[in-house]
Amino acid sequence: MRWAEFSQECPELAEIARERIADAHILLLGTLRADGSPRISAVECDLVGDDLCSGMIWQSMKALDLVRDPRMTVHSLPAGLSNPDGDMKLYGMAVAVEAEQKRAYERTLHARIKWSPSEPYHCFAFDITTAGFVTFRGSGRDSWHWRAGSLLRKDFRPDVA
Repeated sequence: MRWAEFSQECPELAEIARERIADAHILLLGTLRADGSPRISAVECDLVGDDLCSGMIWQSMKALDLVRDPRMTVHSLPAGLSNPDGDMKLYGMAVAVEAEQKRAYERTLHARIKWSPSEPYHCFAFDITTAGFVTFRGSGRDSWHWRAGSLLRKDFRPDVA
């Protein structure tokens, strides 16, 4: 489901993710290489209308990964060793966007950094199927998990020595 649907179905996690995107705009993108091994890349992401989007250099390896196999994950950037803000993770599929959706992405990016890409470039929206959020406290961690069609589940998991 696209960002707008995710926001309606799981507003608590969507708000945390939105804050991370609005604050940093840089997320880590996990893709699968042709041989099945993982690739991780830093990408700029923006909320564009109903979508979470990322533009990528034309024919970049990460973009070609997504063209070949759209499975992806995005992860917030950890804020240091103690990572007080926790880890946000979104899982799903990348969907190539074209025409007007790309123009909307360009306008959003230009409004934020006074620059926009020129063609050709890849632009993807992310369909989100699963999301997670982990924060560390005391002797354990709070773990939130959501899957499309399910309710948000919140657990505290104590550290096991």
